[in-house]
Amino acid sequence: MEERRLGPIVGLGTWNTFGGNVPQARVVVEAAFETGSRLLDSSPMYSGAEGALAMALEGRRDDAVVATKIWARSPEEGREQYRRQVEWFGRVEIEQIHNLVAWQDHLPWLEAERAAGRIDRLGVTHYSPSAFDELARALNTRRFDTVQIPLNPRERGCERELLTLAAELGVAVIVMRPFAEGALLGRSVPADVLEQLGVETWAQALLKWALSDERVDAVVPATGDPEHARTNAAAGSPPWFGDEERRLVERFAA
Repeated sequence: MEERRLGPIVGLGTWNTFGGNVPQARVVVEAAFETGSRLLDSSPMYSGAEGALAMALEGRRDDAVVATKIWARSPEEGREQYRRQVEWFGRVEIEQIHNLVAWQDHLPWLEAERAAGRIDRLGVTHYSPSAFDELARALNTRRFDTVQIPLNPRERGCERELLTLAAELGVAVIVMRPFAEGALLGRSVPADVLEQLGVETWAQALLKWALSDERVDAVVPATGDPEHARTNAAAGSPPWFGDEERRLVERFAA
């Protein structure tokens, strides 16, 4: 299969962030753009975030890579979600089937949209290790271009099989929950350790830890704080961590 890599890049997630708050969305998206983030991840289940994100991208749409999702039990409901997304964004660069919901039912019509050039890449997502076998089954159809899964020093269930499979198939990997939904951000990490890692913040260390796995293409940390959006984006540049640096991060995350 043709290689379809995206990154490595730090994007911006919108889960539990600005919801339908358009002024906040504009400030956060602008901050992310200032530091080079272009990949913006959303979903119909994110409390109005899609519509707010579309408003925030007015005048900037050509600079963005929109990754959103279909979260629907039927193709009819999914098509309606997609219709609204096209109204908001014009087109969708990465359309993902959220949490594997009815994935086999959605694939035919989504593939037709991709073939027509209205979608660039098709993806599939899930947050739970209990669904990883089904994710692997979906990827093995060779009909997906991306997969979105959790990865951080506490959640590493995808490392052995899914990351290896994605690499073998040329499927781009987008990492969700790089901070374990915030559980890893409360660590007190000495300044000299951050200096040794070559980062300014512990959040950057966690993001770089994930991106330093060569099988990972992108991380999409969610934030409603513009300053966090700026500092997070800065983690998307080399140098990357070697084994020693990754183990150091893992030790402080334990």
